[in-house]
Amino acid sequence: MEMSKEKNEMKNRLKVILRTSVIGIVVNVLLGVFKAIVGAVSNSIAITLDAVNNLTDAGSSLITILSTSFSVKAPNKKHPFGYGRIEYLGTLLISVIILYAGVTSFVESIKSIIHHEVAEYSTVSIIIIVVAVVVKTVLAIFFSSVGKKVKSDSLVATGKEAIGDIAISVATVIAVIIFLATGISIEAWLGAVIAIFIIKTGAELIFETVAKILGTGTEVSLVKDIKAAINEFDQVVGAYDLVLHNYGPDSYLGTVHIEVEDTVSISEYDALSRHIQEVIAERFGVFISAVGVYSINTQDEKAVAIREEVRSVVLDIQHVKQLHGFYVDDKSMRFDVVISFEAGDRNKVYQEVVEKIQNKYPDYAVNIGMDMDYNEI
Repeated sequence: MEMSKEKNEMKNRLKVILRTSVIGIVVNVLLGVFKAIVGAVSNSIAITLDAVNNLTDAGSSLITILSTSFSVKAPNKKHPFGYGRIEYLGTLLISVIILYAGVTSFVESIKSIIHHEVAEYSTVSIIIIVVAVVVKTVLAIFFSSVGKKVKSDSLVATGKEAIGDIAISVATVIAVIIFLATGISIEAWLGAVIAIFIIKTGAELIFETVAKILGTGTEVSLVKDIKAAINEFDQVVGAYDLVLHNYGPDSYLGTVHIEVEDTVSISEYDALSRHIQEVIAERFGVFISAVGVYSINTQDEKAVAIREEVRSVVLDIQHVKQLHGFYVDDKSMRFDVVISFEAGDRNKVYQEVVEKIQNKYPDYAVNIGMDMDYNEI
């Protein structure tokens, strides 16, 4: 039932993205053709570059269609986690196109400045430029809003690219007004300035997309919500070590550890872990592939007292964020500590924890695991 619902959501998402991209292709091709004609007739480098940008936007929409279509392919033996990450590759390619368009615009603007090229504007050309600004503004808002709604980085990137085109068109209008009023041509200088902003946008998108491909921390609110949902189970004392691997927009595979009292049986834990998987999948669309377990002392008052003493000592050490999974018997104790990424040397902090606990409890074999909070919550 849930699988069918998930497939329907994926199909609806694909339809929205494809429809939006097709609209973008049609509009950008029409604008590109009109601007190319006007640019050739008026000898305007700004309008010609604007036409090229419209055609690259159409190409970006085509890339979005292809990458999104491939991303919904079913998992197979070669790619057991599916093809969702191909959307990030599509976004990366669009980012490179934006960067290339910015560099090209800058080079052509510099050439125009050096050769003192002057454009000849007509009433028709001015009207087309103004109309283009209005159309691209609507298109940019449309792409960005739909992209955020369906969580498509490619559409959001295309929307940012459209904003760059708007800036070029606005700069061209300003240049036309100044030229008609004073006879001074500054469109090449404005083109160079706008090109720098386009280059900056392309570079930022590349860095953002590469970061997602390499793997970044999960959205903090999602992590907090999942942990809170797990902690709602009566038998769960605490939820820790939640790790979510992203395989495309809204596609997560995760693992988590839970603390349970030492009186919980294997059969009870088995039922609990399966129930947790079902609830998290249904509520968040996240598949928890494994639920690990920490057993904590509840029957031995001495063990409980030692746990509180150890907690007090460990959490007093700088950069130690958390202690969990504590268990002690007559001869040994074990627990994990979460050490912040802000620590200059995490191993040094870990050694300090080990030494302090070992010195305080010399008769115990101390087994301490160094953990990290992958989301720095």
